[in-house]
Amino acid sequence: MRRLRALLGAAATAALATVGLTTAGFTAFATDQAPGATSSAAALSNRWYAAAPYLMPLDNDPPSATAIMDATGLKAFQLAFILAPNGGGCSPTWGGTAAVSGDTAVGAIIDSVRAKGGDVSVSIGGYGGTKLGQACADSASTAAAYQQVITKYQLKAIEFDLEEPEYENTAAVAHEIGAAKILQQNNPGLYVSVTTAGTADGTGWFGKQMLLEAKAQSFVPNNFSIMPFDGGFNGAASQTSALTNFNSVLQSTFGWDAATAYAHEGFSGMNGRSDSGEYFSQADFQTVLDYATGHGMDRFTFWSLNRDRQCSPPDNGTTSGVCSSVPQAAWDFAAFSVKFAGATPPDNPPTDPPTTPPGGGNGTCTAAPWSGSAVYTAGDEVTYAGHAWQAKWWTQNEEPSAANTWGPWQDEGAC
Repeated sequence: MRRLRALLGAAATAALATVGLTTAGFTAFATDQAPGATSSAAALSNRWYAAAPYLMPLDNDPPSATAIMDATGLKAFQLAFILAPNGGGCSPTWGGTAAVSGDTAVGAIIDSVRAKGGDVSVSIGGYGGTKLGQACADSASTAAAYQQVITKYQLKAIEFDLEEPEYENTAAVAHEIGAAKILQQNNPGLYVSVTTAGTADGTGWFGKQMLLEAKAQSFVPNNFSIMPFDGGFNGAASQTSALTNFNSVLQSTFGWDAATAYAHEGFSGMNGRSDSGEYFSQADFQTVLDYATGHGMDRFTFWSLNRDRQCSPPDNGTTSGVCSSVPQAAWDFAAFSVKFAGATPPDNPPTDPPTTPPGGGNGTCTAAPWSGSAVYTAGDEVTYAGHAWQAKWWTQNEEPSAANTWGPWQDEGAC
């Protein structure tokens, strides 16, 4: 998975030029940031950390995180990836090359996000490279390395992305799961995700072995997420089928019922053209989002914001680390993360009521009354205070209110 993590360098610069993008994006991203210690921030709700899309802050022509926040209302970012040093050792680096201990560039980005009311999670692992679970001697030393990252950046969320080749290494997986458990215990309230490959039946043999390792260590994170792409998938129907099957895997592994399994299940997609030439459009994302919210899933994220912009031409038959290879406006896919988190993009809301209210304006409200205990998804209709309302996205216990035009409910007029 995610074979496009490292595109910079001479070859990458040429590749960026072919899609109308340059490494200047990173210069603009970082030059206005003051170096120094990473500031603290109040924790966001777990829903935001669960919705945080991936962003490579040092590679793949990184876009401006704060510009994305301004454009979409996004508040959280999943920064990728922490690896062992390329030269060996049990200490955390960004991408195997930039030591966390001496970092100021990523810290400045985190400061800028927090200054606007957002926050970050940090992702460990990814596809390729040497993971700390492979390099460190045991779970305790692996956890100590990751604790350096948590402490330096004052993190409130972290993700273990267990992929090739690490997830085929039994000892390395045991180190990572053991480290995750230690960090969970030593950092109360830390939001922890564990992500692995997706297959048609949920996850493959190595993914199932990882779940068994977690069970053996009595470790339960906030979610186990799968990546249903790069495995013969074809649009949203194949992805939701895999999520259903993964739910069954979680039930059989941990003895959970379906609802509990969904509450510990996550989706990590790939926007646009995948490494293996699959295509996932905005409509596919909407379908999976509806499935995730409708089943009470814990996480909805995607790889990556670096790719959440249109190539030139929109589809040149290749997969890029810096654009999606599908027709889109910038940050189209980030909007789905915002919806999952339950926030609204800062669009200009309509100021006039609909010309034809539901029920023809005849004073008859046909939809069921709004209930604070019910879960509503996009398109659901309710009646409240003599008006008809339509849900814009997933919501629960958020009262319809004409005073909150950026909230989850659209006032469709008196009925």
